[in-house]
Amino acid sequence: MTNETILHLDVNGQTQTLTVEPRVTLLDALRDHLELTGTKKGCDQGQCGACTVHVDGERVLSCLTLAAQVEGRKITTIEGLSDAGGDLHPVQEAFLEHDAFQCGYCTPGQIMSAVACIREGHAGSDDEIREYMSGNLCRCGAYPHIVEAVREAAKVMS
Repeated sequence: MTNETILHLDVNGQTQTLTVEPRVTLLDALRDHLELTGTKKGCDQGQCGACTVHVDGERVLSCLTLAAQVEGRKITTIEGLSDAGGDLHPVQEAFLEHDAFQCGYCTPGQIMSAVACIREGHAGSDDEIREYMSGNLCRCGAYPHIVEAVREAAKVMS
């Protein structure tokens, strides 16, 4: 007998209803139950940032967050960043322009953190960007391009 619960999650502006066990993480709910696979499972221990999403505008590591904890809150994934017309978010545009990715695995989490970093007002210098993006790891070493992209996007968004 399973102990499942029904959740109503507001994901990218749409209410999603799913039945999950109480221990299901937000990451697994997004990927396995809602088929939103842009959010990546990296370390599954909150150390790499690949699973970063926004909950009520704040960055959250979805691998460490239970889906039940975010019921009734606004969740934004990488799939929800572009506007209704399909135009990319300024951070997404900047990542493309500055080649701020190589293999691309960490890119969704990097972009979600960059959006929050800029929104939080922490993109005033390259050192500040590096500090506030330090929770997102890139195995390919695209960090200089990531910093350039965040700096450029911050100018566009201000």
